[in-house]
Amino acid sequence: MGETRLDRSPWARFRVDRRAMACLIVLCLEVLAVLLLPLVLDLEPNVSDLEAGFWAPPSAEHLLGTDDVGRDLLARLFSGGRVSLFIGLTSAAISAAVGVPLGLLAGYRRGAWEFWIMRLADIFQTFPSIVLVLCLVTVVGPSASNIVLVLGLLGWTGIARLVYGNTLAVREREYVLAAKALGARTGTILRRNVLPNVVSPVWCSIPLRAGRAILSESSLSFLGFGIRTPQASWGNMIQYASNLTVLTTRPWVWVPPGLCIILTVLCLAGIGDGLRDALDPRFDSRRSRP
Repeated sequence: MGETRLDRSPWARFRVDRRAMACLIVLCLEVLAVLLLPLVLDLEPNVSDLEAGFWAPPSAEHLLGTDDVGRDLLARLFSGGRVSLFIGLTSAAISAAVGVPLGLLAGYRRGAWEFWIMRLADIFQTFPSIVLVLCLVTVVGPSASNIVLVLGLLGWTGIARLVYGNTLAVREREYVLAAKALGARTGTILRRNVLPNVVSPVWCSIPLRAGRAILSESSLSFLGFGIRTPQASWGNMIQYASNLTVLTTRPWVWVPPGLCIILTVLCLAGIGDGLRDALDPRFDSRRSRP
């Protein structure tokens, strides 16, 4: 008998999804490029080339030209990529680290735990996210680490609700009731019996959270409340497009970082869809497409 989709491992199911694998490969190449190419090509993002001049167009010496103070835009693109990817991936990890245990406690312990955690999530979700992020970043300062903490600590509510709903269904399963009857501690039950059965949707949501965090950082930097120069990010590089002259006559300044943001967010979304299909073999999005 041939192997069915349900018999395959999650990684095997993920690998057969060409779109998800293509997105994963592109994202890995992107990470390697922003980490290694500046070292290989000896690129300096904060050094001005006075001979090339300001707003120099692309040339053999500066493949993407220079900015308003003569800095190499290719070097700043790679440097900004490190910052933007760090903010996106790290803030998503922080959101998961906060949301998963809170969702487990609310769904398993119920009572006061459920009431206070869910009401706290309601309070966080009542504020317009971009306004709350702007206020907090203004208070703590617009550094990369502060933006990571703000976005990470504000993004836990969706993950907590996801884990909470799944925990409510799992806590009444036979294997959980059996563990209780055998006298297992609550922490052991949550770690061994509940968490492995509720965490799959979290893996699917982490890439999407990372994409949203990259977009949030880009929005903050574009508005002037995010990463500040001389440090580069894709967001503050597209801020140059707020100048009409740059927008219309110097597309090499803002188009590359804009394309990088779009490509990265699309790849993260594709990876999230692939993880959803791989971790839930009963769902096959390709069958549901017209």
